Amino acid sequence: QVQVVESGGGLVQPGGSLSSSCLASGSIFISVSTMNWYRQTPGKQRELVETITGGGNTNYAGSVKGRFAISRDNAKNTVYLQMNSLNPDDTGVYYCYLDLFGTHYWGQGTQVTVSS
Repeated sequence: QVQVVESGGGLVQPGGSLSSSCLASGSIFISVSTMNWYRQTPGKQRELVETITGGGNTNYAGSVKGRFAISRDNAKNTVYLQMNSLNPDDTGVYYCYLDLFGTHYWGQGTQVTVSS
């Protein structure tokens, strides 16, 4: 059974940094699959934040480019999200999303709160 589990997040002041991790398990093909981070911010629809392919190619939403960084460790089936220069607009629930040959798996989400 494929599972996706996030960890990390938390509370930080504006200008601070946080990191989150996403561990996927249950398939030998995870390391070659595209993984994504989405976020659900208050009053807005869930949006794609960052994407990383199995080969390590990345794509970023304009709102986080230059501030967030996605990476992965294929040996650990883990994707990381480093978030820098956070501002209150980044507050929300961050979800990891695995696209495994067209079948989609979501994590339960991790809360990120940016507040003074």
